[in-house]
Amino acid sequence: MLRITAQQLGKRFNRDWIFKGFNYTFEQGQAYAITGNNGSGKSTLLQVLAGSMELSEGTLTVNDDTYTISTETLSQHLTIVAPYLELIEEMTATEMLQFHFQFKPQLPHHSIAQIIDAVQLSHAAHKQIRYYSSGMKQRIKLAQAFFAHVPILMLDEPCSNLDRTGYELYQQLIATYAREKLILVCSNEAEEYQFCNQVIAMAQYK
Repeated sequence: MLRITAQQLGKRFNRDWIFKGFNYTFEQGQAYAITGNNGSGKSTLLQVLAGSMELSEGTLTVNDDTYTISTETLSQHLTIVAPYLELIEEMTATEMLQFHFQFKPQLPHHSIAQIIDAVQLSHAAHKQIRYYSSGMKQRIKLAQAFFAHVPILMLDEPCSNLDRTGYELYQQLIATYAREKLILVCSNEAEEYQFCNQVIAMAQYK
């Protein structure tokens, strides 16, 4: 079972602390919500836990029952959905997912066509992403994340730009494809994290 252990984590920009004194252990098979006002540090904490942003203080350890994962290789074990992550808009959805799964292992027994169908984009599978609506682009981000065969799923405002049907799709993906993962959700929208076992309020770590 994989776990992420955060000990006295802190991050600051210049002299301003975004958060500090963050202690928590996250375990695979559990879902955690990180909540807080805009600017409270939710996204910053997520990037620190993903190993993509350096700590100002503290220790981050990722391991399972047999080995430790370095922060340099942590990205190989996770996927992330976030507003600040860009798609290659000159590619089609099919090309984008083929490209993505060269770097992340693809969920077994699911073809690219089946994945695109699962996020309800079969009708646009061969259309360049630059012609997609914002909601369609979000569905591609969800496809990249949920159908990667990795143990950690990080979701930063995962339903951005989705309509009611998109919210329902998101809940279906969570129920069907994420049960065995370690899930972290950054959000202030209850519908995005209502399935989470634990809720972490960033206001505690100022």
